[in-house]
Amino acid sequence: MANEKIPYKIYLEENELPKEWYNVRADMKKKPAPLLNPATGKPCTAEELSHVFCDELVAQELNETDRFIAIPQEIMDFYKMFRPSPLVRAYFLEKKLGTPAKIYYKFEGNNTSGSHKLNSAIAQAYYAKKQGLKGVTTETGAGQWGTALSMACSYFDLDCKVYMVKVSYEQKPFRREVMRTYGASVTPSPSTTTEVGRKILAEFPDTNGSLGCAISEAVEAATTQEGYRYVLGSVLAQVLLHQSIIGMESKIAMDKYGIKPDIIIGCAGGGSNLGGLISPFMGEKLRGEADYQFIAVEPASCPSLTRGTYAYDFCDTGKVCPLQKMYTLGSGFMPSPNHAGGLRYHGMSSILSELYDQGLMEARSVEQTAVFEAAEMFARVEGILPAPESSHAIRAAIDEALKCKETGEEKTILFGLTGTGYFDMYAYGAFNDGKMSDYIPSDEEIQKSLANLPKID
Repeated sequence: MANEKIPYKIYLEENELPKEWYNVRADMKKKPAPLLNPATGKPCTAEELSHVFCDELVAQELNETDRFIAIPQEIMDFYKMFRPSPLVRAYFLEKKLGTPAKIYYKFEGNNTSGSHKLNSAIAQAYYAKKQGLKGVTTETGAGQWGTALSMACSYFDLDCKVYMVKVSYEQKPFRREVMRTYGASVTPSPSTTTEVGRKILAEFPDTNGSLGCAISEAVEAATTQEGYRYVLGSVLAQVLLHQSIIGMESKIAMDKYGIKPDIIIGCAGGGSNLGGLISPFMGEKLRGEADYQFIAVEPASCPSLTRGTYAYDFCDTGKVCPLQKMYTLGSGFMPSPNHAGGLRYHGMSSILSELYDQGLMEARSVEQTAVFEAAEMFARVEGILPAPESSHAIRAAIDEALKCKETGEEKTILFGLTGTGYFDMYAYGAFNDGKMSDYIPSDEEIQKSLANLPKID
Protein backbone atom coordinates (compact mmCIF):
# COMPACT_ATOMS: atom_id res chain seq x y z
CA MET A 1 0.00 0.00 0.00
CA ALA A 2 2.86 2.38 0.79
CA ASN A 3 3.98 2.27 -2.84
CA GLU A 4 0.60 3.33 -4.18
CA LYS A 5 0.41 6.86 -5.48
CA ILE A 6 -3.27 7.08 -4.57
CA PRO A 7 -3.84 7.89 -0.88
CA TYR A 8 -5.96 5.60 1.24
CA LYS A 9 -8.33 8.52 1.81
CA ILE A 10 -8.68 11.50 -0.51
CA TYR A 11 -9.92 14.75 1.03
CA LEU A 12 -10.45 17.96 -0.90
CA GLU A 13 -9.04 21.26 0.28
CA GLU A 14 -11.53 23.97 1.22
CA ASN A 15 -10.83 25.91 -1.96
CA GLU A 16 -11.61 22.80 -4.03
CA LEU A 17 -15.10 22.28 -2.63
CA PRO A 18 -18.06 22.66 -5.03
CA LYS A 19 -19.86 25.98 -4.67
CA GLU A 20 -22.75 24.96 -6.89
CA TRP A 21 -25.15 22.04 -7.16
CA TYR A 22 -25.37 20.31 -10.54
CA ASN A 23 -28.76 19.93 -12.23
CA VAL A 24 -28.52 16.87 -14.51
CA ARG A 25 -31.86 17.68 -16.18
CA ALA A 26 -30.17 20.56 -18.01
CA ASP A 27 -28.14 18.01 -19.99
CA MET A 28 -31.00 15.58 -20.63
CA LYS A 29 -32.32 15.91 -24.18
CA LYS A 30 -35.51 14.12 -23.16
CA LYS A 31 -36.58 15.60 -19.84
CA PRO A 32 -38.42 13.73 -17.08
CA ALA A 33 -42.19 13.95 -17.43
CA PRO A 34 -43.74 16.76 -15.34
CA LEU A 35 -45.60 16.32 -12.07
CA LEU A 36 -49.36 16.26 -12.71
CA ASN A 37 -52.21 17.65 -10.69
CA PRO A 38 -54.38 14.56 -10.05
CA ALA A 39 -57.56 16.66 -10.14
CA THR A 40 -56.90 18.24 -13.55
CA GLY A 41 -54.42 15.85 -15.14
CA LYS A 42 -52.33 18.87 -16.14
CA PRO A 43 -48.74 19.75 -15.13
CA CYS A 44 -48.52 21.22 -11.64
CA THR A 45 -47.93 24.95 -11.53
CA ALA A 46 -45.57 26.70 -9.14
CA GLU A 47 -48.58 28.15 -7.33
CA GLU A 48 -50.10 24.70 -6.79
CA LEU A 49 -46.84 23.24 -5.51
CA SER A 50 -46.20 26.20 -3.21
CA HIS A 51 -49.12 25.09 -1.02
CA VAL A 52 -47.06 22.01 -0.15
CA PHE A 53 -43.39 22.97 -0.62
CA CYS A 54 -41.26 26.02 0.16
CA ASP A 55 -41.23 28.61 -2.62
CA GLU A 56 -37.52 28.37 -3.44
CA LEU A 57 -37.68 24.57 -3.46
CA VAL A 58 -40.59 24.74 -5.91
CA ALA A 59 -38.42 26.85 -8.21
CA GLN A 60 -35.65 24.25 -8.00
CA GLU A 61 -38.13 21.44 -8.62
CA LEU A 62 -39.33 23.05 -11.85
CA ASN A 63 -35.91 24.22 -13.09
CA GLU A 64 -34.85 22.08 -16.05
CA THR A 65 -32.55 24.55 -17.76
CA ASP A 66 -29.89 25.83 -15.34
CA ARG A 67 -26.97 23.40 -15.25
CA PHE A 68 -25.58 24.84 -12.02
CA ILE A 69 -27.35 26.44 -9.05
CA ALA A 70 -25.32 28.36 -6.49
CA ILE A 71 -25.18 26.95 -2.95
CA PRO A 72 -26.10 29.74 -0.46
CA GLN A 73 -23.26 30.74 1.85
CA GLU A 74 -25.16 29.72 5.00
CA ILE A 75 -25.48 26.20 3.63
CA MET A 76 -21.82 26.18 2.59
CA ASP A 77 -20.89 27.18 6.15
CA PHE A 78 -22.95 24.31 7.58
CA TYR A 79 -21.45 21.85 5.08
CA LYS A 80 -18.02 22.62 6.52
CA MET A 81 -18.99 20.70 9.67
CA PHE A 82 -18.90 17.40 7.76
CA ARG A 83 -17.79 18.13 4.21
CA PRO A 84 -15.74 17.28 2.30
CA SER A 85 -16.49 13.61 2.91
CA PRO A 86 -13.65 11.20 2.17
CA LEU A 87 -13.22 9.26 -1.04
CA VAL A 88 -11.68 6.01 0.17
CA ARG A 89 -9.68 3.41 -1.72
CA ALA A 90 -10.88 0.02 -0.45
CA TYR A 91 -7.43 -1.58 -0.45
CA PHE A 92 -8.35 -4.09 2.24
CA LEU A 93 -11.51 -5.21 0.44
CA GLU A 94 -9.53 -5.58 -2.80
CA LYS A 95 -6.99 -7.77 -0.98
CA LYS A 96 -9.72 -9.89 0.61
CA LEU A 97 -11.34 -10.49 -2.77
CA GLY A 98 -8.05 -11.05 -4.60
CA THR A 99 -9.31 -8.87 -7.43
CA PRO A 100 -7.38 -6.76 -9.92
CA ALA A 101 -10.21 -4.23 -9.72
CA LYS A 102 -9.64 -0.93 -7.97
CA ILE A 103 -12.52 -0.14 -5.58
CA TYR A 104 -13.37 3.30 -4.23
CA TYR A 105 -16.23 4.41 -2.02
CA LYS A 106 -17.54 7.85 -1.14
CA PHE A 107 -18.29 7.73 2.58
CA GLU A 108 -21.17 9.93 3.71
CA GLY A 109 -21.45 8.72 7.32
CA ASN A 110 -19.17 11.27 9.02
CA ASN A 111 -21.92 13.37 10.59
CA THR A 112 -24.34 13.05 13.49
CA SER A 113 -27.20 11.94 11.27
CA GLY A 114 -24.99 9.11 10.05
CA SER A 115 -25.85 9.44 6.38
CA HIS A 116 -25.90 11.49 3.18
CA LYS A 117 -29.37 12.81 4.01
CA LEU A 118 -28.00 15.88 5.79
CA ASN A 119 -26.86 17.32 2.43
CA SER A 120 -30.46 18.03 1.47
CA ALA A 121 -31.96 18.39 4.95
CA ILE A 122 -29.92 21.50 5.71
CA ALA A 123 -30.81 23.02 2.34
CA GLN A 124 -34.54 22.44 2.80
CA ALA A 125 -34.48 23.73 6.38
CA TYR A 126 -32.59 26.82 5.20
CA TYR A 127 -35.22 27.68 2.58
CA ALA A 128 -38.03 27.08 5.11
CA LYS A 129 -36.40 29.45 7.57
CA LYS A 130 -35.73 32.01 4.83
CA GLN A 131 -39.44 31.92 3.97
CA GLY A 132 -40.34 32.66 7.59
CA LEU A 133 -42.10 29.37 8.27
CA LYS A 134 -42.81 27.98 11.72
CA GLY A 135 -41.84 24.43 10.86
CA VAL A 136 -41.85 21.50 8.47
CA THR A 137 -43.31 18.00 8.29
CA THR A 138 -41.80 14.91 6.73
CA GLU A 139 -41.74 11.13 6.57
CA THR A 140 -38.85 8.78 7.26
CA GLY A 141 -38.26 5.09 6.61
CA ALA A 142 -35.16 3.74 8.32
CA GLY A 143 -34.87 7.05 10.16
CA GLN A 144 -31.82 8.53 8.46
CA TRP A 145 -33.78 11.31 6.76
CA GLY A 146 -35.77 12.11 9.90
CA THR A 147 -32.56 12.25 11.92
CA ALA A 148 -30.90 14.55 9.41
CA LEU A 149 -33.92 16.86 9.17
CA SER A 150 -34.32 17.10 12.95
CA MET A 151 -30.67 18.14 13.18
CA ALA A 152 -31.09 20.74 10.41
CA CYS A 153 -34.30 22.13 11.93
CA SER A 154 -32.62 22.41 15.32
CA TYR A 155 -29.86 24.45 13.70
CA PHE A 156 -32.41 26.91 12.26
CA ASP A 157 -34.82 26.76 15.24
CA LEU A 158 -37.67 25.25 13.21
CA ASP A 159 -40.36 22.88 14.45
CA CYS A 160 -39.99 19.40 12.95
CA LYS A 161 -42.78 16.80 12.77
CA VAL A 162 -41.72 13.36 11.56
CA TYR A 163 -43.97 10.46 10.51
CA MET A 164 -41.84 7.33 10.79
CA VAL A 165 -42.76 4.07 9.04
CA LYS A 166 -44.17 1.88 11.80
CA VAL A 167 -41.86 -1.11 11.30
CA SER A 168 -38.78 1.13 11.53
CA TYR A 169 -40.25 3.04 14.50
CA GLU A 170 -40.41 -0.28 16.32
CA GLN A 171 -37.14 -1.79 15.05
CA LYS A 172 -35.00 1.35 15.40
CA PRO A 173 -35.89 3.08 18.70
CA PHE A 174 -32.48 4.70 19.05
CA ARG A 175 -32.79 6.44 15.68
CA ARG A 176 -36.14 7.72 16.93
CA GLU A 177 -34.54 9.01 20.12
CA VAL A 178 -31.87 10.91 18.20
CA MET A 179 -34.67 12.76 16.41
CA ARG A 180 -36.35 13.56 19.70
CA THR A 181 -33.05 14.70 21.16
CA TYR A 182 -32.86 17.28 18.37
CA GLY A 183 -36.38 18.44 19.21
CA ALA A 184 -38.49 16.63 16.62
CA SER A 185 -41.82 14.96 17.34
CA VAL A 186 -41.93 11.42 15.95
CA THR A 187 -45.16 9.56 15.15
CA PRO A 188 -45.37 5.93 13.94
CA SER A 189 -47.14 5.75 10.56
CA PRO A 190 -49.86 5.03 9.72
CA SER A 191 -51.33 6.76 12.76
CA THR A 192 -54.67 7.92 14.08
CA THR A 193 -53.52 11.55 14.16
CA THR A 194 -54.46 12.27 10.54
CA GLU A 195 -57.51 11.60 8.42
CA VAL A 196 -55.50 9.74 5.80
CA GLY A 197 -53.76 7.67 8.48
CA ARG A 198 -57.09 6.56 9.92
CA LYS A 199 -58.31 5.67 6.43
CA ILE A 200 -55.23 3.55 5.72
CA LEU A 201 -55.54 1.76 9.08
CA ALA A 202 -59.18 0.99 8.35
CA GLU A 203 -58.20 -0.64 5.05
CA PHE A 204 -54.94 -2.27 6.26
CA PRO A 205 -55.35 -2.73 10.05
CA ASP A 206 -52.28 -4.94 10.41
CA THR A 207 -49.97 -2.95 8.15
CA ASN A 208 -46.34 -2.33 9.09
CA GLY A 209 -46.56 0.94 7.18
CA SER A 210 -44.77 2.21 4.11
CA LEU A 211 -43.10 5.38 2.95
CA GLY A 212 -46.19 6.05 0.84
CA CYS A 213 -48.35 6.01 3.98
CA ALA A 214 -45.97 8.26 5.91
CA ILE A 215 -45.78 10.74 3.01
CA SER A 216 -49.57 11.02 2.94
CA GLU A 217 -49.70 11.81 6.65
CA ALA A 218 -46.86 14.33 6.50
CA VAL A 219 -48.43 16.17 3.56
CA GLU A 220 -51.80 16.34 5.33
CA ALA A 221 -50.13 17.65 8.49
CA ALA A 222 -48.31 20.35 6.52
CA THR A 223 -51.30 21.54 4.50
CA THR A 224 -53.67 21.72 7.46
CA GLN A 225 -51.40 23.79 9.73
CA GLU A 226 -50.59 27.44 9.21
CA GLY A 227 -46.89 28.20 8.78
CA TYR A 228 -45.82 24.67 7.81
CA ARG A 229 -44.58 23.09 4.61
CA TYR A 230 -43.74 19.52 3.65
CA VAL A 231 -40.17 18.44 2.87
CA LEU A 232 -39.06 15.15 1.31
CA GLY A 233 -35.80 13.23 1.70
CA SER A 234 -35.65 11.54 -1.69
CA VAL A 235 -37.39 11.08 -5.07
CA LEU A 236 -37.89 14.76 -5.95
CA ALA A 237 -35.65 16.65 -8.38
CA GLN A 238 -34.77 19.23 -5.73
CA VAL A 239 -33.36 16.48 -3.48
CA LEU A 240 -31.23 14.96 -6.23
CA LEU A 241 -29.98 18.48 -6.93
CA HIS A 242 -28.78 18.97 -3.36
CA GLN A 243 -27.27 15.48 -3.24
CA SER A 244 -25.24 16.18 -6.38
CA ILE A 245 -22.56 17.49 -4.03
CA ILE A 246 -21.67 13.82 -3.42
CA GLY A 247 -20.88 13.23 -7.07
CA MET A 248 -19.29 16.65 -7.54
CA GLU A 249 -16.81 16.02 -4.72
CA SER A 250 -16.17 12.49 -5.98
CA LYS A 251 -15.42 13.68 -9.49
CA ILE A 252 -13.15 16.54 -8.36
CA ALA A 253 -11.20 14.13 -6.14
CA MET A 254 -10.86 11.51 -8.88
CA ASP A 255 -9.90 14.06 -11.52
CA LYS A 256 -7.25 15.38 -9.13
CA TYR A 257 -5.49 12.01 -9.19
CA GLY A 258 -6.30 11.06 -12.77
CA ILE A 259 -8.78 8.34 -11.79
CA LYS A 260 -11.65 7.46 -14.10
CA PRO A 261 -14.26 5.02 -12.79
CA ASP A 262 -15.53 2.38 -15.18
CA ILE A 263 -18.48 1.37 -13.00
CA ILE A 264 -20.47 3.59 -10.61
CA ILE A 265 -22.84 1.88 -8.18
CA GLY A 266 -25.44 3.15 -5.74
CA CYS A 267 -28.25 1.70 -3.66
CA ALA A 268 -31.67 2.73 -4.92
CA GLY A 269 -34.76 3.39 -2.82
CA GLY A 270 -36.22 6.69 -3.96
CA GLY A 271 -33.05 7.83 -5.72
CA SER A 272 -31.39 10.54 -3.61
CA ASN A 273 -28.03 8.84 -3.00
CA LEU A 274 -27.77 7.19 -6.40
CA GLY A 275 -28.85 10.34 -8.23
CA GLY A 276 -26.48 12.50 -6.24
CA LEU A 277 -23.51 10.21 -6.82
CA ILE A 278 -23.93 9.66 -10.55
CA SER A 279 -25.20 13.10 -11.65
CA PRO A 280 -21.94 14.80 -12.76
CA PHE A 281 -20.68 11.58 -14.34
CA MET A 282 -24.02 11.09 -16.08
CA GLY A 283 -23.75 14.67 -17.31
CA GLU A 284 -20.51 13.76 -19.08
CA LYS A 285 -22.18 10.73 -20.62
CA LEU A 286 -25.16 12.79 -21.78
CA ARG A 287 -22.85 15.38 -23.35
CA GLY A 288 -20.79 12.67 -25.08
CA GLU A 289 -17.62 13.53 -23.14
CA ALA A 290 -17.12 10.17 -21.38
CA ASP A 291 -18.81 6.83 -20.84
CA TYR A 292 -19.55 4.97 -17.64
CA GLN A 293 -21.54 1.94 -16.51
CA PHE A 294 -24.12 2.96 -13.89
CA ILE A 295 -25.75 0.33 -11.67
CA ALA A 296 -28.75 0.94 -9.41
CA VAL A 297 -29.12 -1.72 -6.71
CA GLU A 298 -32.49 -2.26 -5.02
CA PRO A 299 -33.90 -4.84 -2.59
CA ALA A 300 -35.62 -7.85 -4.10
CA SER A 301 -38.47 -7.21 -1.67
CA CYS A 302 -39.26 -3.79 -3.21
CA PRO A 303 -38.04 -3.94 -6.84
CA SER A 304 -39.51 -0.84 -8.45
CA LEU A 305 -36.95 -0.54 -11.28
CA THR A 306 -36.46 -4.21 -12.05
CA ARG A 307 -40.09 -5.34 -11.79
CA GLY A 308 -42.14 -2.17 -11.78
CA THR A 309 -43.96 -0.35 -14.58
CA TYR A 310 -42.99 3.03 -16.05
CA ALA A 311 -46.17 5.03 -15.62
CA TYR A 312 -47.78 7.94 -13.84
CA ASP A 313 -48.61 7.07 -10.25
CA PHE A 314 -49.35 8.75 -6.96
CA CYS A 315 -46.27 9.50 -4.89
CA ASP A 316 -48.13 8.40 -1.75
CA THR A 317 -50.50 5.70 -0.55
CA GLY A 318 -53.23 8.15 0.50
CA LYS A 319 -53.29 9.68 -2.99
CA VAL A 320 -53.03 13.28 -1.82
CA CYS A 321 -49.76 14.11 -3.64
CA PRO A 322 -49.15 14.97 -7.30
CA LEU A 323 -48.76 12.24 -9.89
CA GLN A 324 -45.24 11.44 -11.03
CA LYS A 325 -44.13 9.36 -14.00
CA MET A 326 -41.76 6.81 -12.60
CA TYR A 327 -40.97 3.14 -12.32
CA THR A 328 -43.53 2.04 -9.76
CA LEU A 329 -44.98 -0.99 -8.02
CA GLY A 330 -48.21 0.92 -7.38
CA SER A 331 -48.87 3.41 -4.61
CA GLY A 332 -50.79 0.78 -2.66
CA PHE A 333 -47.87 -1.68 -2.65
CA MET A 334 -47.08 -2.70 0.93
CA PRO A 335 -43.52 -4.01 1.00
CA SER A 336 -42.34 -6.71 3.34
CA PRO A 337 -40.78 -5.34 6.57
CA ASN A 338 -37.27 -5.94 5.28
CA HIS A 339 -34.27 -5.11 7.39
CA ALA A 340 -33.03 -2.41 5.04
CA GLY A 341 -35.88 -0.26 6.31
CA GLY A 342 -35.08 2.70 4.08
CA LEU A 343 -35.33 1.12 0.61
CA ARG A 344 -39.07 0.52 0.77
CA TYR A 345 -40.55 3.20 -1.48
CA HIS A 346 -42.96 1.97 -4.15
CA GLY A 347 -41.49 4.18 -6.88
CA MET A 348 -38.30 5.79 -8.12
CA SER A 349 -37.14 9.32 -8.89
CA SER A 350 -38.57 10.58 -12.18
CA ILE A 351 -35.06 11.63 -13.24
CA LEU A 352 -33.56 8.20 -12.63
CA SER A 353 -36.63 6.51 -14.09
CA GLU A 354 -36.22 8.46 -17.34
CA LEU A 355 -32.48 7.74 -17.50
CA TYR A 356 -33.16 4.06 -16.88
CA ASP A 357 -35.90 3.98 -19.50
CA GLN A 358 -33.47 5.47 -22.01
CA GLY A 359 -30.99 2.67 -21.28
CA LEU A 360 -28.41 5.03 -19.78
CA MET A 361 -28.18 3.03 -16.54
CA GLU A 362 -28.95 -0.50 -15.44
CA ALA A 363 -30.62 -1.95 -12.38
CA ARG A 364 -30.46 -5.14 -10.38
CA SER A 365 -32.22 -6.41 -7.28
CA VAL A 366 -30.57 -8.35 -4.47
CA GLU A 367 -31.88 -10.43 -1.59
CA GLN A 368 -31.23 -9.18 1.92
CA THR A 369 -29.24 -12.18 3.18
CA ALA A 370 -26.76 -11.63 0.33
CA VAL A 371 -26.70 -7.93 1.25
CA PHE A 372 -25.80 -8.66 4.86
CA GLU A 373 -23.14 -11.15 3.83
CA ALA A 374 -21.51 -8.31 1.90
CA ALA A 375 -22.00 -5.90 4.81
CA GLU A 376 -20.30 -8.30 7.20
CA MET A 377 -17.33 -8.82 4.88
CA PHE A 378 -16.93 -5.08 4.38
CA ALA A 379 -17.13 -4.34 8.11
CA ARG A 380 -14.47 -6.92 8.92
CA VAL A 381 -11.93 -5.68 6.40
CA GLU A 382 -12.66 -1.95 5.99
CA GLY A 383 -13.50 -1.12 9.61
CA ILE A 384 -16.86 0.57 8.99
CA LEU A 385 -20.19 -1.01 9.92
CA PRO A 386 -22.28 -0.06 6.86
CA ALA A 387 -25.96 0.83 6.79
CA PRO A 388 -28.10 -1.97 5.32
CA GLU A 389 -29.14 0.40 2.52
CA SER A 390 -25.51 1.12 1.60
CA SER A 391 -24.74 -2.58 1.70
CA HIS A 392 -26.83 -3.13 -1.43
CA ALA A 393 -24.18 -1.12 -3.28
CA ILE A 394 -21.41 -3.02 -1.49
CA ARG A 395 -22.96 -6.30 -2.66
CA ALA A 396 -22.91 -5.19 -6.29
CA ALA A 397 -19.39 -3.75 -5.99
CA ILE A 398 -18.12 -7.08 -4.63
CA ASP A 399 -19.88 -8.96 -7.42
CA GLU A 400 -18.33 -6.71 -10.07
CA ALA A 401 -14.88 -7.03 -8.47
CA LEU A 402 -15.19 -10.83 -8.51
CA LYS A 403 -16.08 -10.69 -12.21
CA CYS A 404 -12.82 -8.81 -12.73
CA LYS A 405 -11.03 -11.56 -10.82
CA GLU A 406 -12.43 -14.11 -13.26
CA THR A 407 -11.62 -12.12 -16.41
CA GLY A 408 -8.42 -10.42 -15.24
CA GLU A 409 -9.81 -6.97 -16.13
CA GLU A 410 -8.50 -4.06 -14.03
CA LYS A 411 -11.69 -2.04 -13.84
CA THR A 412 -12.16 0.89 -11.47
CA ILE A 413 -15.31 0.72 -9.36
CA LEU A 414 -16.87 3.60 -7.41
CA PHE A 415 -19.78 3.07 -5.04
CA GLY A 416 -21.66 5.19 -2.56
CA LEU A 417 -21.40 4.29 1.12
CA THR A 418 -24.41 6.30 2.23
CA GLY A 419 -23.96 5.90 5.96
CA THR A 420 -23.28 3.78 9.01
CA GLY A 421 -25.34 0.94 10.44
CA TYR A 422 -24.91 1.46 14.16
CA PHE A 423 -28.66 2.02 14.61
CA ASP A 424 -29.42 -1.13 12.62
CA MET A 425 -28.29 -3.77 15.11
CA TYR A 426 -31.74 -5.39 15.18
CA ALA A 427 -31.14 -6.32 11.56
CA TYR A 428 -27.55 -7.42 12.13
CA GLY A 429 -28.78 -9.49 15.07
CA ALA A 430 -31.35 -11.24 12.90
CA PHE A 431 -28.66 -12.02 10.35
CA ASN A 432 -26.15 -13.26 12.92
CA ASP A 433 -28.80 -15.48 14.55
CA GLY A 434 -29.74 -17.02 11.22
CA LYS A 435 -33.29 -15.63 11.48
CA MET A 436 -33.19 -13.40 8.42
CA SER A 437 -35.28 -14.52 5.48
CA ASP A 438 -35.53 -13.39 1.87
CA TYR A 439 -38.99 -12.23 0.90
CA ILE A 440 -39.67 -11.65 -2.78
CA PRO A 441 -43.13 -10.44 -3.83
CA SER A 442 -44.97 -12.60 -6.31
CA ASP A 443 -45.96 -11.42 -9.77
CA GLU A 444 -49.57 -11.63 -8.60
CA GLU A 445 -48.93 -9.24 -5.68
CA ILE A 446 -47.25 -6.70 -7.93
CA GLN A 447 -49.88 -6.94 -10.65
CA LYS A 448 -52.65 -6.52 -8.09
CA SER A 449 -51.05 -3.29 -6.92
CA LEU A 450 -50.35 -2.06 -10.45
CA ALA A 451 -53.98 -2.65 -11.43
CA ASN A 452 -54.87 0.45 -9.44
CA LEU A 453 -52.62 2.85 -11.33
CA PRO A 454 -54.39 6.11 -12.19
CA LYS A 455 -55.70 6.38 -15.73
CA ILE A 456 -53.86 9.17 -17.56
CA ASP A 457 -54.78 10.17 -21.12
